Amino acid sequence: MFRKRPQRSARPIEVIKPPSGAEVVVVVASVTLLVMVLGALSESPVWLLGLLVFLPGAASALCTVRQTKFVFAWTGFVVIATMLLRLGDGWPWLDRMLMILLTLVLGAASVYACHRRIGHEREMLRLRSTAAAMQRHILRPLPLLTDDVLVDGVYEPVQEDRLVGGDIYDVVDSPWGTRLLIGDVQGKGLPAVGAAFAVIGAFRATAHREPTLTALVDALDASVVRHNSYAAQTGDDERFVTALIISVDANAEVQAINCGHVLPQVLHDTAVSTPDLTFGVPLGLAELAAEPATVDWFAFPPGATLLLTTDGLTETRAADGAFYPLDESLTRRVSLPATELPRALYDDARTFAGEGDQHDDVAVLSVRRSPNR
Repeated sequence: MFRKRPQRSARPIEVIKPPSGAEVVVVVASVTLLVMVLGALSESPVWLLGLLVFLPGAASALCTVRQTKFVFAWTGFVVIATMLLRLGDGWPWLDRMLMILLTLVLGAASVYACHRRIGHEREMLRLRSTAAAMQRHILRPLPLLTDDVLVDGVYEPVQEDRLVGGDIYDVVDSPWGTRLLIGDVQGKGLPAVGAAFAVIGAFRATAHREPTLTALVDALDASVVRHNSYAAQTGDDERFVTALIISVDANAEVQAINCGHVLPQVLHDTAVSTPDLTFGVPLGLAELAAEPATVDWFAFPPGATLLLTTDGLTETRAADGAFYPLDESLTRRVSLPATELPRALYDDARTFAGEGDQHDDVAVLSVRRSPNR
């Protein structure tokens, strides 16, 4: 069973923080004073009052409804009072009434717009919170600790407003050891996410039931085939999923089946090695394979770190088209703690590509044997 550990939350939900009441009063008073000073120095003091008309509009974009109402009331009072106090300056009554009417209409519209904006923000916050809760159930927050391993890492969808992407991972504490899954669904968008959900659901249901990795992989392949059959009925594209499935127990070696995925890396002491795994077909394409899935074994000694990634990291490119040198980066960071390694690699890859040049989802997991082993 999973043990309880402090878990880092998903990407924080950002909302516009309104200014304080004191800040609103200072800004409104400053703008009003500026208009009055300019009006006293100019030949058209009344027309400068038109600048105040736009204050409620600015407040509606940044402030609360209550603050916007205050700005509206303030500007309305200043404009109306000025119109009444300057009756003898020869300004036509019709222009005065139009100025007052414009102030009232724009102020009321600003309060309404503020109501709509805050309602939209609350709705987006609710949806974002719902999506965050779904992510915690679909992709368990890292780190994860079982009787066999401690798994930590980084998960970053390519679209920052989407909490779940086409990259997947999961960890199951089964009767035959801890089973780990990392995968990458072909394509992007909601159809890719649907295939990801299908694989994760099948993995969680089958990893506890099937004693062999080959039977587990057969079940995962069948889940993708079923998903594709439903997708074809609705006119969506069929998908395949590259995946790496690993089983870790008390033995010094671990079992692995590679379904067309990026090879793992093992960091031990000052050395970095890449296990030689049989390259099988992705999930959903087993019918095209000449042979069934093959189980490989490789060394995972105590004190070593097992690094699992998706091609979002390995295929990161610089402006000149060069691929991210993962092997070199790992060699420089082989002494980093396993909990820090995934974030260090992700940040280094983003720097290598240039800010804002992420073109695929990224998942990077570090696996260490449980401290109690």
